[in-house]
Amino acid sequence: MALVSEFLGQLSLSMGSSEPKYPTVVPASNFDPDKDAARIETAIKTKGVDEATIIDVLTKRTYFQRREIAFAYERRAKKDMITALKSALSGSLETVILGLMKSTAQYDATEIRGSIKGLGTDEETLIEIVCSRSSSELAEIKTVYKELFKKDLEKDVAGDTSGDFAKLLLALVQTKRAEPSSVVDYEKIDEDARALYDAGVKRKGTDVATWTSIMSERSVPHLQKVFNRYKSYSPYDMQESIRKEVKGDLEKSFLTLVDCFENKQLYFASKLAEAMKSKSAKEKVVTRIVVSRCEVDLMKIRAEFKSLTGKSLYQTISEHTKGDYQKALLSLCGGDD
Repeated sequence: MALVSEFLGQLSLSMGSSEPKYPTVVPASNFDPDKDAARIETAIKTKGVDEATIIDVLTKRTYFQRREIAFAYERRAKKDMITALKSALSGSLETVILGLMKSTAQYDATEIRGSIKGLGTDEETLIEIVCSRSSSELAEIKTVYKELFKKDLEKDVAGDTSGDFAKLLLALVQTKRAEPSSVVDYEKIDEDARALYDAGVKRKGTDVATWTSIMSERSVPHLQKVFNRYKSYSPYDMQESIRKEVKGDLEKSFLTLVDCFENKQLYFASKLAEAMKSKSAKEKVVTRIVVSRCEVDLMKIRAEFKSLTGKSLYQTISEHTKGDYQKALLSLCGGDD
């Protein structure tokens, strides 16, 4: 059965994740998977489909609870719930709901696969996921990618990108990043800051390999101090230096890395603000961030969004989306600020 095999190996979900969580979707209390499964079954069978109930149930349960509901549904209806949802829903709402039926790592792996499969590469998605996820998240994405697609993530990334951009993504996917240490190594901080300066602003051309190894192998707290120290060598900060030294996808990747090292939730808030600048939202970006971060740090992204734009994320989503898609996103958003 597709459902069972798709969920196998997902119990490691919250293991080895050292970053604190700020989710908007938390476990529902008094959770009853059988009751929820019955509600979903009725909602799907209703003439015209009762989308409101599907949204109400699935956006207010965690991935593990949704999985329990799917097992209960299968026992009741003798059908696979994901397949049933697929045929009952359509458009943007379907994309959100099916995204919620994957664990965070499965969702990220599927998004990466979608960005490199077929003609052309969706670099934006690839850069966002590979450059913003922690080493432990990337390690899990690699495992899940292999389980879901029977392919090696490193090989797929290498086969679909080229040059220094490919080398940087591969270095990140190889998850060689050091764990944060309680000991602050000032000598190493100075050495790395100097090396970044010598490899870029100081010389003609850029020694991208040095930048890549430092940014893919050092711990995040170490790099935060390196970028600070960097300012005593360079007339430009790290972001300005990247803009001067490299272009295209490589520039976007380095900027995403540095933005995420400094404040990951602000990075996502900026992307959401950018995606909802014009009248209608860039749904792909909004869906990807809300679905992939709602059980990770969307609460903190909401706070950064408010500080950045002066408006709440809830209000902004209300103004730039409509219908059931809007209802689902607002529910995942977890309230107004």
